[in-house]
Amino acid sequence: MNAPPPSSARDASSSPAAISDWLRRVSGHWPLALGFLILAIPTIAQLGREVWSMEIGAHGPIVLGTGLWLLTQIVPDLRRDASPPSWLLITLLLAIALPLYAFGRAYDFISLEALGLYGVMIAIFYRLYGFTALRRNFFPFVYLGFLVPPPGWVIDKFTAPLREFISHVATDGLYALGYPIAREGVTIYIAQYQLLVEDACSGMNSIVGLTAVSLFYIYIMHKASWRYALFLIAMILPIAIIANIIRIIILILLTYYAGDSVAQGFLHVTAGIVLFAFALALVFGIDALCQRLFLRYRRNKGEGA
Repeated sequence: MNAPPPSSARDASSSPAAISDWLRRVSGHWPLALGFLILAIPTIAQLGREVWSMEIGAHGPIVLGTGLWLLTQIVPDLRRDASPPSWLLITLLLAIALPLYAFGRAYDFISLEALGLYGVMIAIFYRLYGFTALRRNFFPFVYLGFLVPPPGWVIDKFTAPLREFISHVATDGLYALGYPIAREGVTIYIAQYQLLVEDACSGMNSIVGLTAVSLFYIYIMHKASWRYALFLIAMILPIAIIANIIRIIILILLTYYAGDSVAQGFLHVTAGIVLFAFALALVFGIDALCQRLFLRYRRNKGEGA
């Protein structure tokens, strides 16, 4: 693993002149921009009502704001790497994206609607700058992909083994401490109460938001060191597991001491927010610790030379 360089923002930020040039370039295609806005505004409003108000989509406004900011930062790179687009590929992209959007909009499938809108955005940027520019400046576009909410069944399928592991660790740990707790299948029994594993472990949904926000931090701070960035990315899943083990223990203890109504009320949501912040703090802390250890290693190596 390459050593991480000192923390820094992007090497080259966009200048006001570059942004103005970009706006003029977009305004030259105003029917395209207007059409995209007509599609985007209702979808963003729908995301706000159906997804961003829930835990699984709480990261949406953050990703939207920071993603748009990232796009402004890569304007000079997009202009520098611009290449002629293929009209065949543009047609193909729109032929896939627009029906997805229309179907999702008509039948209230927000995941398909957002995916279709995302495809239209990619097609527009490809039309303006070509494939080479998008390939060399791919991260903001991948990052904005986190605005597409995954269907619930996808989350359930991929997090089911993690939920099982987390509930197992939490119940075994509390049992070892003398609590009257047991687990049978998807149900946890604590004294006279019972909790469904799916509800108690719903915090695993926050792994999507944690991944998105962590990737933004890693990109901004360590874009130049891709091996170190991969190391930090690999830490996201263990951190999410640790945070959610703590969360389920908190919910179980709240149920045991204060009752089910308290545990499933305001404190349930509060525990999720606090643990999300804790998980982010762990990412930042691991990064700071690794950089400090590396600087100490370099200092000791220099003294021993």
